[in-house]
Amino acid sequence: MSFFISDAMAQQAPAAGAGEPGMINFIFLIVLFLIFYFLLLRPQMKRAKEHKKMTEALAKNDEVVTSGGIAGKIAKVDDSFITLQIAEGVEVQVQKNAISSLLPKGSVKV
Repeated sequence: MSFFISDAMAQQAPAAGAGEPGMINFIFLIVLFLIFYFLLLRPQMKRAKEHKKMTEALAKNDEVVTSGGIAGKIAKVDDSFITLQIAEGVEVQVQKNAISSLLPKGSVKV
């Protein structure tokens, strides 16, 4: 009946120093962080820097779109707020960082 049940054999211990799992996990963690940095963090920081540069360069009569989708012409620029003319006689005050993009001249009919 012993041919149905295989005999249990002890396995040999691995050689000392062969394939340190701690070092492999550490290297994997570093590689994962580098991939995360180059694919996510670096492009986001670049976009934030470009947006800040764009908002600092805004001037009167520039045509912009807010993050809410309102398009208009800048009537007045303060330190942290912009007065945006969205129609004849209708002005809205928004924060500078709410401006999402700068439009080409002549895009907005005010």
